[in-house]
Amino acid sequence: MTIFDLLLLFLLLAALITLLTAAVSALLGKGAQSLRLLRNLAICAGVYLATVALVGLTSPQRILRVGEPWCFDDWCLSVEAVNHTPAPPLVAYTVSLRLFSRARRVFQRAKGAWIYIVDRDGHRYSPVPDPSATPLDVMLGPGDSVTTSRVFRLPAGAAGLGLTTGHGGPVNLGALAIGDESSLLHKPTYIRLE
Repeated sequence: MTIFDLLLLFLLLAALITLLTAAVSALLGKGAQSLRLLRNLAICAGVYLATVALVGLTSPQRILRVGEPWCFDDWCLSVEAVNHTPAPPLVAYTVSLRLFSRARRVFQRAKGAWIYIVDRDGHRYSPVPDPSATPLDVMLGPGDSVTTSRVFRLPAGAAGLGLTTGHGGPVNLGALAIGDESSLLHKPTYIRLE
């Protein structure tokens, strides 16, 4: 957890307290005070979101190479190999993955983990469903490592390919954290496949 994650949590708590205070003020007939609180909250939120977007826009994009680990805390993924086979009019890309844990004492998994390939034009390609493949959110013990693969079918002309991944549910607070790789306007990290 970074200092900016802590700042986000503090600001969310402060916003909640401000909203509750404004609601109580309104119920007590202090409408002007309530509106002043809400206006100040909106200004502070706007300044904060503008800061998140500006930092995201100006931060460099992180591009990893095949074999280089991509870690989220202690859960890591690396692309070990990429093979492609023509299957006109498509090309089948088989991506060999290694999932591993850097944790020393705890079991963990990447709940809600997802993966896809993105091309130079921003098109996303999901893997072909394979119920026999090791799931990305497999439980890993301390220092454990497993290998798996995913097959993607792309148009023959797709170029500038990169693999991107992440995990979590539909709510991503990282999008609101200053400097987070998933923050507003930050170019996504990916593993270059070509």
